[in-house]
Amino acid sequence: MNTRYLAKRTLKNIFLMLMLPLYLFYRAISLIGNQDSAFQSCSQTLSLIPGKIGVYTRAAFYRLSCPGTSDDISVGFLTVFSHWDTTIKEGVYIGPQCNIGSCEIGPNTLLGSGVHVLSGKNQHVFSDLNKPIKQQGGDYTKVKIQGDCWIGNSSIVMTDLPQRVVVAAGSIVITSPGSKSVIAGNPAKTIKNQI
Repeated sequence: MNTRYLAKRTLKNIFLMLMLPLYLFYRAISLIGNQDSAFQSCSQTLSLIPGKIGVYTRAAFYRLSCPGTSDDISVGFLTVFSHWDTTIKEGVYIGPQCNIGSCEIGPNTLLGSGVHVLSGKNQHVFSDLNKPIKQQGGDYTKVKIQGDCWIGNSSIVMTDLPQRVVVAAGSIVITSPGSKSVIAGNPAKTIKNQI
């Protein structure tokens, strides 16, 4: 092991220890209220910390609070997570100003700035015209983004992505493409296969 790796690992361990009180506070609040609401409050607060300190702080907190999440991740400034059951694997980069719903993001995946990963495409039901949309409910689905994907700036992802998919900036993904493809548009369609 080289010196740089050891220094980085030591720094990550220090931030894990520093985040332990916030994690315990979040768990205590979760016991008396809604767990996602408590998690969102912590995520919103942590999103405001700039620079490398913010990156290490967010990585440590998400490692403690999100099941199966690595602390070898980079989560940008003003990025907010909305569900505690999100899983982020190692080597993931999430740019600034993203909104991350219930999802699993595979290793070495990159999300540009302003990317939204929604909790599926059926979050809101609006079939009853006599009832306000707010009261009609919906289904939250855990979206799975496999490893080694690149999701361009301002894209919206509402469904699973297989490995090695490139999503062009500004695309809206509502159907799963094939693996090793480049997709673009609204709704996103395959424009190139990388095979």
